[in-house]
Amino acid sequence: MPRYRRIRLGSLKNSFHEQCLEGGFAGLDYGFNEDLSGRWETNWREFNAWFIPHYQENIEHKSKTSLGLAGGALWTFCYEMQIGDYILSPDHNGHFHVGRVSGDYFYDEEGPLPHRREINWTGQVIDKESFSEQFLASVKGPLSNVDIDKYADEIESLLEGEQSAKISVADTDVEDPVVFALEVHLEEFLIKNWESTEFGKNYDLLEEEGEVVAQQFPTDTGPIDILAVSKDKKELLVIELKKGKASDVVVGQIQRYMGYVTDDIAEENQIVKGAIVALEDDLRLRRALSVANNIEFFKYKVDFELFKVV
Repeated sequence: MPRYRRIRLGSLKNSFHEQCLEGGFAGLDYGFNEDLSGRWETNWREFNAWFIPHYQENIEHKSKTSLGLAGGALWTFCYEMQIGDYILSPDHNGHFHVGRVSGDYFYDEEGPLPHRREINWTGQVIDKESFSEQFLASVKGPLSNVDIDKYADEIESLLEGEQSAKISVADTDVEDPVVFALEVHLEEFLIKNWESTEFGKNYDLLEEEGEVVAQQFPTDTGPIDILAVSKDKKELLVIELKKGKASDVVVGQIQRYMGYVTDDIAEENQIVKGAIVALEDDLRLRRALSVANNIEFFKYKVDFELFKVV
């Protein structure tokens, strides 16, 4: 089955999308001007083990977060993406152009976005107004390369010309779609109202080069819902949101994310903690959390009021 990614073609308002469409390619940059042919390791982490110190040695100093993001984006785009996979690339008008990967990685030192893949641009353009609210939230961030496999069913429907439901239940953990409809804005609410939440007292949303990169932060085992940093910069907080009831499975999930952040993102002496946010818990979750280090559980409340005015 094909996989799906959202690729930005240029950091400044997708500034190279026309050139990419005309030239039949897509590409990434990150200021790393070196041919990576033959450098692809078998997984993201092994590649970053080479890439991060090499980047630090040859390029101007960047934070470990920036280096981890760059290495992960390059590895998934240049190596992990397979011929036949789909990319959706936005232009500056809110339209997403559809392409399929048609060739392996190559390096072009003469042009922009030197780390490239050949792309068969299908000519199909999808307006962002067609996206469900969750899908739109996942593709609108500043990161160049975003995994959108979670929305494969919705994307396939859009490619067939069908309209998405504005609220789409893509999370298999959701038990009650009615409750989910009220909770669909949970992640967006936390991001937009961060300072007034419990987390905002001690943590800031993670930023890189003036851009908030905290939401759907990419890792080699899936995206973190929200990644925050303490105001004194001594802690990183991995936040996992569960719509409805959280089971003990989420403990293993958040520990994987925390492991990635510890190895690839955290600076020396930074502590990594976790927070699970859900409507309800159960005995299995409480038992699992009792022996899990540095993970806390938070409940949220959905408040809906109906009253007669006439």
